Amino acid sequence: MPWTVLLFAASMFVAYANGANDNFKGVATLFGSGTTTYRKALWLATGATLTGSVAAAFVATTLIQTFGGRGLIPAALAGSKPFLVAVILGAAFTVALATKIGAPISTTHSLTGAMIGTGLVAVGFDLGFSTLWTNFLKPLMVSPLLAVGLALLAYPLFRLAANWTGITKEACLCVGEEFVPVAVATTAEGRHLPIGTTPLRVVLDEAEGCRRRYTGTMMGVSAQTVLDGVHYLSAGAVSFARGLNDTPKIVALGVAAGSVDLTWGASLVALFMALGGLLHARSVAETVSTRITAMDADQGVIANLVTSFLVIFASRWGLPVSTTHVSCGALFGIGASNGKAQWGVVRNIVLAWVITLPVAALVAAGIYVLLQRVA
Repeated sequence: MPWTVLLFAASMFVAYANGANDNFKGVATLFGSGTTTYRKALWLATGATLTGSVAAAFVATTLIQTFGGRGLIPAALAGSKPFLVAVILGAAFTVALATKIGAPISTTHSLTGAMIGTGLVAVGFDLGFSTLWTNFLKPLMVSPLLAVGLALLAYPLFRLAANWTGITKEACLCVGEEFVPVAVATTAEGRHLPIGTTPLRVVLDEAEGCRRRYTGTMMGVSAQTVLDGVHYLSAGAVSFARGLNDTPKIVALGVAAGSVDLTWGASLVALFMALGGLLHARSVAETVSTRITAMDADQGVIANLVTSFLVIFASRWGLPVSTTHVSCGALFGIGASNGKAQWGVVRNIVLAWVITLPVAALVAAGIYVLLQRVA
C-alpha cells in the first residue's frame, strides 16, 4: 500500500476540513458587527491565515514536536504510517461532519482525540497520560475560560476609557420601508388588492437593526475610523495566529513519519486550508458571527484582541490551545457582558466540544483497525 501517498492525501483532507471549519473564526466579528461583508471578511481571513501558516514553519517548532506525539505515544508508534493515517483521517472526518452541521469545533481537540483512540488500540494503556493532561487537555480546557474572563474584564474597561475621553456611542435613525400587515380586497376579476399603504418610517434603533457608531475624534481622526482600522487589524491578527497555531499541528504527523518536508508541508497545508475556507466556510461562519451573540464593532475588537493575544502566546510556548475554543470563549464573554448572548447556542457549541474528543477517538480507532486488516 502506498502509505506515503495515503498519508499526504489524509493530511490535505484534514487541512481542507480545518479551513472550512476554522478559517472564518478570525473575522467573525467583522461580519457579525456589520463592519464588512461576508466575502470581504473571508478574503481577509484567507490572506492572514496563509501568512501565519508560512510563518509557522519557522517559529512554531515546539508545536510540531508536541503534535508529533512526543511523550504521549511510544516513539516507534509515532513513526508508524498506518497509525498516522488513522489519526489524521479520524480528525478529518470529525471536523468535516461538524462543518456540515455548522458546529464550530476544534481541529486541535479532534487530533488529540484521534491520537488517544488510535493509541489505545495500538498499545493499550501504555500512553503518556501525564503528558496528555499537561501538554494537551489542560491547555484545551483552560484557554476558553481564560478567554471568557479576559473578555468580561476588558470590555467594561474599554467602555470606561472611551467615556473618559469623551468618545461615546450614538443611536441611529433607520429610514426605509417596513413590513406592515394590511387588509386585502378581491376584485370582480379575481385579483387581490391591498387596502392601505406602506409608507416610509423613521425608526430609532440602538441594536441590530442598524450599525451603531462612535462619535468624537482621536488625534484629529474620527473615532469610528480608528475603531474600524483596529477592528480589521485585530481580525487579521486572529487569522494570522490561527495559521501560526494550526498549521504545525497538521504538518507534525507527516514530519514525524519522515514523509513530509516541513517547509513544503506547511505551504501545502496552507493552500488546502485556504481552499477549504473559501469553498465551505459559510455554515460555521453564520454560527460564530451571528448566532452566539449580537455585537457592535467595539465588542468585536475586544474579542479579537483577547483571542489573538492568547493564541499567539500559546504558539510561542508550544501550548496546543484551540483557536476555536479561544475565539468562541471571547465571544461568550462579550455576550455575557452585553447581555445579548444566545445561551442555547452557547450550550450546543460547548456540547459539541465535549463530544469531539470521544467521536474522533472512536472514528480514528475504527480506521486503524481497518487499516491493520487490509495492510
